Amino acid sequence: MQKSPIVPVFIAALLAGCTVGPNYQRPTIPAPNSFRAPTPTTTTDPVSLADLKWFEVFKDPQLQELERTALAQNYDLRDAVARVEAASANLGVTRSNQFPNLDASADVSTIRFSRNGQTPLPVAFVPSQNRTFGSATLGLLSFELDIWGRLRRATEAARANLLSAEETRNAVMTTLVSEVASAYFSLRELDYQLEISQRTLATRRESLDLIRNRQAGGVATLLDLRQGEQLVYVAAEIIPTLQQEIEQTENQISLLLGKNPGDIQRGQSLTDQMLPPDVPPGLPSSLLERRPDIRAAEQSLIAANAEIGVAKAAYFPQISLSGFLGGQGTQLSRLFSGPSAVWNFTPQVTQPIFTAGRLKSEVRLSQAMRDSALIQYEKIIQTAFTEVSNALIAHQRVRESRVQQELLVAALQDRTRLAYVRYQGGVDTQLNALDADRDLFQAELTLSQIRLNELNSVVQLYKALGGGWQ
Repeated sequence: MQKSPIVPVFIAALLAGCTVGPNYQRPTIPAPNSFRAPTPTTTTDPVSLADLKWFEVFKDPQLQELERTALAQNYDLRDAVARVEAASANLGVTRSNQFPNLDASADVSTIRFSRNGQTPLPVAFVPSQNRTFGSATLGLLSFELDIWGRLRRATEAARANLLSAEETRNAVMTTLVSEVASAYFSLRELDYQLEISQRTLATRRESLDLIRNRQAGGVATLLDLRQGEQLVYVAAEIIPTLQQEIEQTENQISLLLGKNPGDIQRGQSLTDQMLPPDVPPGLPSSLLERRPDIRAAEQSLIAANAEIGVAKAAYFPQISLSGFLGGQGTQLSRLFSGPSAVWNFTPQVTQPIFTAGRLKSEVRLSQAMRDSALIQYEKIIQTAFTEVSNALIAHQRVRESRVQQELLVAALQDRTRLAYVRYQGGVDTQLNALDADRDLFQAELTLSQIRLNELNSVVQLYKALGGGWQ
């Protein structure tokens, strides 16, 4: 009689098992053809500013040294690294449940019986009052048959959580690089404003001395003197405020470096900072693969999707195998002899029958968590496109503003020079000279702020494109 092949096939399928729950498929997120910007970008050029390493974008040697220190000592980054280690360990713990566990145990117990107890033991029956019992067992098997894929789905979720933690660490690196660069540029901008203020104060004091001499000669009035003093006091008052902001910015940078508050070494001045000659954004579709926060969100979505399979597997029987082999005896020398041998093999099946809707609710919960992760994934992608567009707009518009402000400062410098020449020559009033000085001072401070904004626009664009963590 020929045996039916159905039974072997069924057994093979049973051992191989299946995996319940949905398999992950990347959601289709339509990417724009190009990033929105005042000057449309070339959509066919895959080259992106984010492909550069951070030390290729920021050329200041001192800034590069600060970046290296921050990447080694920053508290948030170190915490992110620790979270990666924790996720890796959790994956190892979860994955170990898929394999049989082996263990060994042994014990020795010595008991002394009483000859005067409630049931006396005569010497003829028990020659020795001390009795020694021993056992040694080897747990040959402790294993759950993962027929429905519950453990495999749990491992899939743990692996995705690990990858999400790694991408989150990369996102922290991106943020850290941009924060250090922005804080450093802010520090150099404050230094530049302080330089302008000190230079302006010195010039105004010279003008005040001239007014005093002219007043002593009867040429200038007391009103002229008070107006000159006003300009001196305004410039002098700004200096302590700038010094306060400089010291607080240094403390902010020290915190990013994981150091105690202290002085920060400077490199190139604000006006000497070099910007990349071109800032190509690259293809919008490549942003999905480059930005670490998007990749982290996708891994979180994968983990949430796998948890649905874990919840659905609870509907099916849980089959486990366990067994041990060893010996028990009253004499240790005969512990492993034939009569002392013991063994056990226990297959066990557990099937939920009534759980008052708990299993169904757990599936619904896991599906809702997956839907929430999907929404967050889509939101992060749209946020990324918006951030890149805003950075491109800021970079181009601020550059245009900086060009016009430089022309304004040049015109005001010439106006101030001519106004003071005319005033000293007695051709014009002091009011025109003071107005020109005031306008020049404010224009120079505004220009320094615009230059900072231009540098920060490059930093923000670099961060928005996902650069800085490679």
